Amino acid sequence: MIGFFEQVLAIIRNTFLECVRQPVCLVIVAAATLLVLISNPLSAFTMMDDQRMFVDIGLSTVFMSGAILAAFLATAVVHQEVQSRTLLLVVSKPVPRWTFVLGKFLGVTLALLSATALPALFFLLVEVHGVMQTAATPFHLPALLFGSLALLLTVAISTWCNFFYGSSFPAVVCIVGVPLMALAYVGALFFDPSWKACSPSKEFRPELLIALLLMGTSLTVLAAIAVAASTRLGQILTIGVTLGLLLLGLLSDWLFARNIARLEEVLAVRQAAEHGVLDADRVLLWLHEAAYAIVPNFQVFWVVDAINQEAGVPTEYLWRVLAYGATLTVAAIAIATALFQRREVA
Repeated sequence: MIGFFEQVLAIIRNTFLECVRQPVCLVIVAAATLLVLISNPLSAFTMMDDQRMFVDIGLSTVFMSGAILAAFLATAVVHQEVQSRTLLLVVSKPVPRWTFVLGKFLGVTLALLSATALPALFFLLVEVHGVMQTAATPFHLPALLFGSLALLLTVAISTWCNFFYGSSFPAVVCIVGVPLMALAYVGALFFDPSWKACSPSKEFRPELLIALLLMGTSLTVLAAIAVAASTRLGQILTIGVTLGLLLLGLLSDWLFARNIARLEEVLAVRQAAEHGVLDADRVLLWLHEAAYAIVPNFQVFWVVDAINQEAGVPTEYLWRVLAYGATLTVAAIAIATALFQRREVA
């Protein structure tokens, strides 16, 4: 058992560092952070729902950056190992193939969530500042100061480690930036715009953390799908499969559920038809129901509309969605293991 954990932890560590060292990781994180910052003044052009607009745009930006990161980071973790022949060294240890797949998935997921956490925390900090609806709206000075200090310290520490120790700049940004930005966000909660101490519950919005939690769950599912596709396909095809399933999952209710309801109405009207007759409408209904059950429904992870309408997220719904995400993840990893068991690596 100890050897198993050592093997998994070694694969997780190597995969995590391999992912966060990629320059594309830093580019996407920096672009997402900048877009979150820009979305704050752009949200001020609505008539009355400026803050709601910012929340919608900000969370959408965080989710899309995570989805793009999953497409680029998770799609090549197995394929590159096979192409570079380093997998032969791993499986000759010997390391079971399912252990290799599990370690790769956990390493990619850790890197993906760490990289996505940086723009997510920056979004929470900007949300504390709020949208400036008028020129007279005061700046939230603690949020500006703590956020700027966290950003400057992250860049300074990453530059120092890269110059003097040869550490990867993107990796240090992800590792150091997340705790520093978290401290900046927590610190900003204890002060109002004029530096007067206040209760953190005044600005703290737990529903945003719930939305980010469900978003992270959806990204975990997406990473598992990408790892499964990467066991058999090249990087380009894996990116296409991953993003294609994401698009289908976001449109699942519109593509399948809507047609299921329509077909059920059609069949209900035809009650006079002989029971059990296999016709085109029944076959279409079965196909749509099968597709609706198989394709991951990523729409259930998106609760921003409920948050903006102040409807809240019921605890029962939260646990059901988390269980749904865990089930999808386990199923994808099981498929990945089955596909990888018979793949030639020589």
